[in-house]
Amino acid sequence: MAKLNFGGVEENVVTREEFPLSKAQDVLKDEIVAVIGYGVQGPGQSLNLKDNGINVIVGQRQPSKSWDKAVADGFVPGETLFSIEEALERGTIICNLLSDAAQIALWPTIKKYLTPGKSLYFSHGFGVTYKEKTGIIPPADVDVFLVAPKGSGTSLRRLFVEGKGLNSSFAIEQDATGKAKDKVIAMGIAVGSGYLFETTFYKEVSSDLTGERGTLMGAIQGLFQAQYEVLRANGHTPSEAFNETVEEATQSLYPLIAENGMDWMYANCSTTAQRGALDWKDEFHKATKPVFEKLYKSVIDGKEAQRSIDVNSQPDYREKLEVELKELYDSEMWQAGRTVRGLRPENK
Repeated sequence: MAKLNFGGVEENVVTREEFPLSKAQDVLKDEIVAVIGYGVQGPGQSLNLKDNGINVIVGQRQPSKSWDKAVADGFVPGETLFSIEEALERGTIICNLLSDAAQIALWPTIKKYLTPGKSLYFSHGFGVTYKEKTGIIPPADVDVFLVAPKGSGTSLRRLFVEGKGLNSSFAIEQDATGKAKDKVIAMGIAVGSGYLFETTFYKEVSSDLTGERGTLMGAIQGLFQAQYEVLRANGHTPSEAFNETVEEATQSLYPLIAENGMDWMYANCSTTAQRGALDWKDEFHKATKPVFEKLYKSVIDGKEAQRSIDVNSQPDYREKLEVELKELYDSEMWQAGRTVRGLRPENK
């Protein structure tokens, strides 16, 4: 494990150079990785594991759309695709990739199959961190660890196919066998991580809940919407407002940030744009930092976790969620977005 130094702050990381795929394959050669759940992270991680030569099986309810998707992705019923119970029975590393709400509902079933020496793998620290709320308390005689890719399963798979990698965090909650460290790093490499950085279950979930509600999703939608509405209210067309608010950001500027950083993106814009950014960044910082402080407090106080459990555990939560998402889908800004995306040369 290497140490990176960030201005005096040291951090433990693992790269593909020091822990190559061949080593991961050796560590996992006698394991049967059972992926439970084929929704957001399940497909990407399962397919990457499979393509990397790991013995992976999928456990899913039948009939279901997820079962059908697993079949379409190449998993064979009775060979690499089983009922949840049979996959749990066969697996030595149980990858619990169900939604947080589904993890709570299925925990009594999963726990029955966690015999001594098995490993329990997560990609989110939610269930274990908030065990008082979820009831997810693993037996003491199994390894418990996580690998959390910093992006969606779709992105994880896409980057893997392109020969790239999505960075991931890893954490060990229990090391019952004395082999948890090698196994978690091997799993991280095998699912397609670019590099791995060390964290804890608590820090993973608190940063993740903050990021999703903040700059990754919630804050972005709020900022986009605010600027779009101001431009539209002042006579700009939907096309102009969307291009200046979203299209230029996602198609031009954000990729430059990803490539070489914010300073490099600034340097590749006009001096007028640079001047405006430097003059206004502090205003936005001052306006939004209190919101992020409020958000983070809500996360560490457990309010965001409880909200998620309460809402997502309702029997009709999917129907209610679809109604809320439809409001975004039907908004003028995202209607404009669909039109603009359709005009890109590659989409014609």
